[in-house]
Amino acid sequence: MQSILDQDIQYLPGVGPKRKKLLADELKITSVGQLLEYFPYKYVDRSKLYHVRELSEDMPFVQLKGQILSFEEFDMGPRKKRLVAHFSDGQGVLDLVWFSGTKYIRQNYDLYSIYIVFGKPTVFNGRFQIAHPEIDKAENLELSTMGLQPYYITTEMMKKQGLTSRGMEKILKNTLSKITTRLPETLPEFITQPLNLVSRDEAMRKIHYPLTVKDSERARLRLKFEELFYVQLTILRYASDQRRKYRGYVFERVGNVFNTFFYHYLPFELTGAQKRVIKEIHQDMRSGRQMNRLLQGDVGSGKTLVALMSMLIAIDNGYQAAIMAPTEILAEQHLATIREFLGDMPVRVELLTGIVKGKKRREISEGLIDGSINILVGTHAIIEETVQFARLGFVVVDEQHRFGVAQRAKLWTKSVNPPHVLVMTATPIPRTLAMTIYGDLDVSVIDELPPGRKPVKTIHRYTNQLSHLYSGIRQQVEQGRQVYIVYPLIKESEKIDLQNLEDGYEHLCQVFPDLSLSKVHGKMKPAEKEVEMQRFLHRETQILVATTVIEVGVNVPNASVMVILEAQRFGLSQLHQLRGRVGRGADQSYCILVTGNKLTTETRKRIDIMCDTNDGFRIAEADLQLRGPGDLEGTQQSGMAFDLKLSNLARDGQIVQLARNEAQKIIDRDPECNHSEHALLWNRLAELRKSNINWSAIS
Repeated sequence: MQSILDQDIQYLPGVGPKRKKLLADELKITSVGQLLEYFPYKYVDRSKLYHVRELSEDMPFVQLKGQILSFEEFDMGPRKKRLVAHFSDGQGVLDLVWFSGTKYIRQNYDLYSIYIVFGKPTVFNGRFQIAHPEIDKAENLELSTMGLQPYYITTEMMKKQGLTSRGMEKILKNTLSKITTRLPETLPEFITQPLNLVSRDEAMRKIHYPLTVKDSERARLRLKFEELFYVQLTILRYASDQRRKYRGYVFERVGNVFNTFFYHYLPFELTGAQKRVIKEIHQDMRSGRQMNRLLQGDVGSGKTLVALMSMLIAIDNGYQAAIMAPTEILAEQHLATIREFLGDMPVRVELLTGIVKGKKRREISEGLIDGSINILVGTHAIIEETVQFARLGFVVVDEQHRFGVAQRAKLWTKSVNPPHVLVMTATPIPRTLAMTIYGDLDVSVIDELPPGRKPVKTIHRYTNQLSHLYSGIRQQVEQGRQVYIVYPLIKESEKIDLQNLEDGYEHLCQVFPDLSLSKVHGKMKPAEKEVEMQRFLHRETQILVATTVIEVGVNVPNASVMVILEAQRFGLSQLHQLRGRVGRGADQSYCILVTGNKLTTETRKRIDIMCDTNDGFRIAEADLQLRGPGDLEGTQQSGMAFDLKLSNLARDGQIVQLARNEAQKIIDRDPECNHSEHALLWNRLAELRKSNINWSAIS
């Protein structure tokens, strides 16, 4: 028998074939269940009546009861009229104003009938008015039962066909009144009762028609919890399945290679955070299950050193390791860093990228197959089918959001058992987002910088202060330092941005005629870009003028100043990443954010946060609050494919944690998903899997 929730919306009162097609095209709604999950985005209190004398301009929406005393019409140019109705509640008068649809108003509203009008009060020529109010006959409205009026997001196409927010409200009200049986439950009582969550039936009815604010809050809490619970349950179930399915190589031994490096080659003492993370990684490597761990740490926190020491443990146990980076520049930098750390140790490290060809490539292939190459550093070239290892046991994936799921999965085929995987990111991810996007990975955080590092000072300057800024740049260069000057490059205005960079470069050459400047942007050929980067690295040029191509993978310890022009056009995470290019040496470094004088409130908040803190996690949390999860760098590529209808990962962190805790309890009790008391959960999960979540895209 078909569930009421599966029924076609065409047969609902107020819908029909035309509107069914419209709702399917505009909102992907075809069934009653989907319609009920079309939730209001806000509510307005319709339970209270105001008098005209109580009105003030700062009120959002009000409703008044009274009658229209007279109409007046004013010409506003060719074929345009303004209609004003003088409305009285018996204690005062205000104007109701229409700029369109005036003929309909005159035909449908009578003088001296009792109406309830609803809208936003404003003042015009010293009198209160409401433009385009909602008007209902008083006898048609039961104020005692109206409570909060829901408001629904609608599209232009819907409005043209009469499906305004009010129209959707009527359809939903009729639909719910026709459903006389209780809506099926989707969470068992052993979860809802201890958490004091209302039933799904009550939540669905009260979210659309709450009498009080408390009604709407309890309904939203229940439905948000349910939404996030099933996301977390799926992620944790997937992770549990993976752990049981794949045996991991057991790297019990910490041997000669690791100890030689630790006691004789380590360039500085590890921070407490680095020691803790290496222990967490080794614990995974010796556990007998395949490691999948996310390593988060700000730029300069020492992630590469942690990754190298973990790879040395794999080598001590007779296995090879690989590190995969998203760009050739970053891969080459990892190679240089690792070789510098290892010095003359007998550990063979090679580089494999798209530009490695011919004889060199054949040598690398042979070295991988005979096991003489211990560590392979490369780009996605590593996962090509022709690249085979003797015994690949450990893989580091850097900035993993830049790799697709299918690409990462190819790593599994390089070994008999899947290798241990360490995912590194310098983009700090707020905890609630990490629990969701990277929910199947264990998380380690390096939350302290190596000793001797001075925090970068961030300063805000306006464009009319550039001459002062240029003299500061000259001072730094005279002290032997180097400077980045970054221009925005946004896809929508790429041509203009590149022209701005070219013009800016010419201008800077005139401002600093005695200095050498480099120029780098993404439209240059890789070889040209590399030449300019190398010139800057070897101090042949003092100023590097660039777009955001330098955001990832440039390590120039001598660079002490980062100037970001038009900083208002960058997101917080991007500004933080760019700032991470300086402060890599022992000298005081500076990040100068340059903007125009007119800034929006949100832009000011972003600039203030950057000037107030260097903490990447605080910045990521703020970015999540300001922009939402879908806009954050990396999250789109990571498969942020949840159709979250109500929850907001920026604001609902506590509910995410609660949902995860409950989901974890289920997985702990029923890892093989076959207990009868959990049947409701596994059946619901199967339904969701078919509908709205692209689970294959998660991490």
